[in-house]
Amino acid sequence: MGLRLSPEKTLVTHIDEGLDFPGGHIQRHRQRGASRCYVCTCPSRKALTAAMGKVKAIRRRTATGLPLEDLLIQINRLLAGWCMYFRPGVPSAAFQYLRSCPWGQVMKWPRRKHRRITWKDLRRRYCEDGWWPAGEEPTLFDPGKVGTTRYRYRGTVIPSPWPASG
Repeated sequence: MGLRLSPEKTLVTHIDEGLDFPGGHIQRHRQRGASRCYVCTCPSRKALTAAMGKVKAIRRRTATGLPLEDLLIQINRLLAGWCMYFRPGVPSAAFQYLRSCPWGQVMKWPRRKHRRITWKDLRRRYCEDGWWPAGEEPTLFDPGKVGTTRYRYRGTVIPSPWPASG
């Protein structure tokens, strides 16, 4: 086929140092208190930064004349999709980090809408139970509450689609 590897894009590295794959970071870690190792996949910093940038762009694009529900629906769609994409692996720390970004961006929106109002009044008007932003129907999606799924090594237990020759 005439395919060639590009020296600029090709990287040979040890799995203990880790490597960035499109959207994810793959690295081998040693289990605490044992000599066993496991491979950990988590969202890369670049993917996390891109998600936070998209949340910021949505907040800037949403006019302050609209209700808070419009902003929450758009941000919830983005965050839920991003979390479901990166759910397999070990993304818990990234999800907790991502939890603070949308909160700050959503709270900047009513701050821009009501410039002379205090934080206490903003929280009373736009937050549910103290600090978490909520509209009449939607509540801001919380990435920190998303459960993760792990890949389980099954080895030879995986059925083969080809007949056994013997």
